Amino acid sequence: MQQLVIASNNKGKIREIASMISDIELLTLSDIGYAEEIEEPWHTFEENALAKASAIFGFCGKNVFADDSGLCVNALNGEPGVDSAHYCGERNDERNTQKVLDALEGAEDRSAFYKAVICLIWDDEVYYFEGICEGMIAPEKTGEGGFGYDPVFIPAGYDKTFGELPLDEKNKISHRAKAVAKMVAFLNP
Repeated sequence: MQQLVIASNNKGKIREIASMISDIELLTLSDIGYAEEIEEPWHTFEENALAKASAIFGFCGKNVFADDSGLCVNALNGEPGVDSAHYCGERNDERNTQKVLDALEGAEDRSAFYKAVICLIWDDEVYYFEGICEGMIAPEKTGEGGFGYDPVFIPAGYDKTFGELPLDEKNKISHRAKAVAKMVAFLNP
């Protein structure tokens, strides 16, 4: 069985992706003994995903993928975007989400989208896969599921937030699900 390293320590993200991949042994950073924090200094999802994938590939030489994703709010000129994980100045889901809600106080346009970009290094070649999920920002947090901004993001065509939807339902429509599906289709032609 082929092995593939996911360049992340985010337990929510790992759980989500592991439920979408079969026929490939998914290894985490702890499985390969990588404990360093991977910097994400760039201003695009593609550059950050490549930086993470390259760091892990350089460490272990195994096939690897990394994603960078974020919430892009139209009324906030695309913010928090690539800075989603540290929007409030630190990695704090609760404070990041509250900052978005505060910024949208009284806003008529609450449209937003989640974007995920996966960088896959497979057999020494680099590939990218993108997924987008359109939706809107709820006026307040609802639901305990997911992570990040999930309790305030209502995907288009739904009346519940990602935080309220069961994981298997979210995995059918999320930005990450769409990017992972493209990567899996590439790996299993």
